[in-house]
Amino acid sequence: MIQSILFIIVALAALGYAGFQFSKIRRNILLGKDEAVERDTGKAWQNVFLVAFGQKKMFKRWIPAVLHFFIYFAFLVTQVELIEIFIDGIFGVHRFFAPYLGGLYTFIISFIEILSVLAFIATVTFLVRRNLLKVPRFHKIEMKGWPTLDGNLILFFELLLLTGIFSMNGADTVLQGIDPEHYPSTGNLAVSSWLGPALFGGLSEGALIAVERFGWWLHIIMVFIFLNYLPKSKHLHILLAFPNTFYANQQPKAEVENMSEIMDEVKGMMGLIEVDESAAMEAELPDFGANDIFTLSWQNILAAYTCTECERCTSVCPANTTEKKLSPRKIMMDIRDRAEEVGNNLDSGNPEFIREDARGEGVSLTKENYADGKSLFDYIDKEEIHACTTCMACVEACPVLISPLDPIVKLRRYEVLTESAGPSDWLPMFNSIENGASAWQIPDDRDKWAKEAVSGE
Repeated sequence: MIQSILFIIVALAALGYAGFQFSKIRRNILLGKDEAVERDTGKAWQNVFLVAFGQKKMFKRWIPAVLHFFIYFAFLVTQVELIEIFIDGIFGVHRFFAPYLGGLYTFIISFIEILSVLAFIATVTFLVRRNLLKVPRFHKIEMKGWPTLDGNLILFFELLLLTGIFSMNGADTVLQGIDPEHYPSTGNLAVSSWLGPALFGGLSEGALIAVERFGWWLHIIMVFIFLNYLPKSKHLHILLAFPNTFYANQQPKAEVENMSEIMDEVKGMMGLIEVDESAAMEAELPDFGANDIFTLSWQNILAAYTCTECERCTSVCPANTTEKKLSPRKIMMDIRDRAEEVGNNLDSGNPEFIREDARGEGVSLTKENYADGKSLFDYIDKEEIHACTTCMACVEACPVLISPLDPIVKLRRYEVLTESAGPSDWLPMFNSIENGASAWQIPDDRDKWAKEAVSGE
């Protein structure tokens, strides 16, 4: 009874705090502006099942893909056993499903154990790759500090989780022969039937019960820790990969979104549409592109929180390969960090973050009146976005359909069109396009040859 009460208290506290953290992540994502996108629902669900659930794009690099699949699949299947742990914990029973499922129960738990062994091999391999082999993509400048610690922590959590599983099952297997009334038979489990007696066969009944309870509590507590750790970790992609692949851009990868305001202006200049000149003169110029998370779309911020930090995007980026400053992975990490900063400031309620013209008695801090004097350009150097060639290599490489190019283009548009700035060697081209509708400085109108062809001159 005491154990059931303790379990319920721990479970409610862990689930409640996790829910609170996830609500903050949702709030941060929705700081971005709404963006209506036409979407083929069938294709969206296809992306979810093939890319997020099926790990389709991971297998372009098959060695880490197979290792990752072991951990991922073990994580999914282990949730079946987690259901039983919840039932046992709440109602004070033991191995609730074992008497009812019989041989099927043995098969399920054995399957989980085999996957757990494969997950253990993969986890140790990943730790070796990160810390002994020092694979370069895990040690670039944007990975210093927390990102490196984060990657190692989750692997150590995985090892503790597996320790809990095999301690619980191994001791339980031995106890079944000592006290079958309280420890129902699980059949011959694939791993624990030999590992349990080998490790715990010489222990007393009291010691076996302590080991079994230790494994049971370690397993569930690590699940709760993992759940509450996710919102602070890149491993949030375990959950967000599904909505991100559903809402991923379905345009052809070589197609960059046009801005309607610019398109209308160009069409007006070419006489393709009628333009009210007086209204156009009086209208306030819009801000083009984006300079902060408020002017990015919520889908851009969702993508940033989904980023796995795997560096596949950066490894294929031609700008990065030629040692330019751009790293698409860093761009997504910077967007996420900025969203976190703004979210934390909003949570503080500090009036110093209220825009000066909106301050007043009784005015509280909100998304609409927020201003801290900073923007994404405080995180992302303009040299980084200038280096992008818009080749789409990063978009093609991402295993969860993130497009680092989209925020890069929006930041560059803001700099060029709103700030009227940009690299000095770009300015002659901009002037030529504005004055002569051509990228090259030529004395004649760009369409002079067409006019002459029509007139027969």
